[in-house]
Amino acid sequence: METPESVRRVERERLYPSLTNPNWLVLRRRRAIFQKWISHLDGRNLNVLDVGGRIQPYRPLFQGRLGNYVAIDLVRSRTIDIVGSGEEIPIKSEVFEVVLCSQVLEYVPDPRRLIAEVHRVLKPGGMLMLSVPAIFPIDSEQDTWRFLPQSLRLLLNSFEKVEIVAEGSSISGLFRTVCVWLATFVRPAMFRAFLKLTAVPFLNLTAASLEFLTGSTNEQFSANFSALSRK
Repeated sequence: METPESVRRVERERLYPSLTNPNWLVLRRRRAIFQKWISHLDGRNLNVLDVGGRIQPYRPLFQGRLGNYVAIDLVRSRTIDIVGSGEEIPIKSEVFEVVLCSQVLEYVPDPRRLIAEVHRVLKPGGMLMLSVPAIFPIDSEQDTWRFLPQSLRLLLNSFEKVEIVAEGSSISGLFRTVCVWLATFVRPAMFRAFLKLTAVPFLNLTAASLEFLTGSTNEQFSANFSALSRK
């Protein structure tokens, strides 16, 4: 059963992942990217919409700068303000300075429709902060899409300016994929748990060290991408 405490634990692990987290490489990079973008936003009383916001790991990054924070999700919970679809946002046009949509678009049947709705509810000059997977195992029946930089540019072509940043280089993409494979497919579960405590931290640190030492910026095998789009 989901409790406020369990939700907070998940939120904190996504914002400040432990080394045993198979997604450590991309999560730490995403936090740095979002933190930088938020620090460059104008204004202090920002109206923020979180699409797919049942879990809200990036809300603390707006600390001291929030006017109103609205979360919409298909799943009802204590953290949700609106139960509904991002493809049909029941809010009038030009309300928000910022829209967050992190690791949601892959489950949406019609991503273009969701992006059109986000564009509609953003004020002129408002920003969409988006995070999407390029490489990840199928994890549910609703899992539909994966995204590359060019597909993101096509999807976001209604915005005036789009910046796309890889959440780690190809080195991170390779090592993160191995970590996810170990944490997902190895059997039995006891051995999988052992690998999460031993091999996964080693692989995470190895990838981070290799990225630092080589200065690699190759993105051909990046596992995730973030996009900042200005209306």
